[in-house]
Amino acid sequence: MAMHRIRVKVNGAAHESEVESRLLLVHYLREMLRLTGTHIGCDTTHCGACTVLLDGRPVKSCTVLAVQADGRDVMTVEGLEKDGKLDPIQEGFFQEHGLQCGYCTPGMMMTSHALLQRNPNPSEGEIRQAISGNLCRCTGYVNIVKSVQHAAAAARSRS
Repeated sequence: MAMHRIRVKVNGAAHESEVESRLLLVHYLREMLRLTGTHIGCDTTHCGACTVLLDGRPVKSCTVLAVQADGRDVMTVEGLEKDGKLDPIQEGFFQEHGLQCGYCTPGMMMTSHALLQRNPNPSEGEIRQAISGNLCRCTGYVNIVKSVQHAAAAARSRS
């Protein structure tokens, strides 16, 4: 098996690891770094539960190889909280009941966080478009959209 040494910054912390060529980023995060907030749902990019940010852009980590993250920045759901304070998107999901079973929540939060980074005041349609690659089988999306709107308003008020 071909092995590669990779250097990755995950949630601001530098990591250097020896990985197999075929190791998926989701497995690297969960098994090697023990960051289990990133969920494995389908392994086919359909559900979005494994969404993380790679250099600030949402990617489905079940179809990205760990070696592709070499020299790059990865942010997982664990990286949202800073200094004991919830990120506005986490607060929004809490306040607006944006989850039920919670399985899709990490991917939804990461996708939504990326949306708010590039568009601090998205319309409902823009929110729905942004999360369209993330499936939720419980909520019907209404409260997820409200959660993102809540987060957007909270982030704007902090500025």
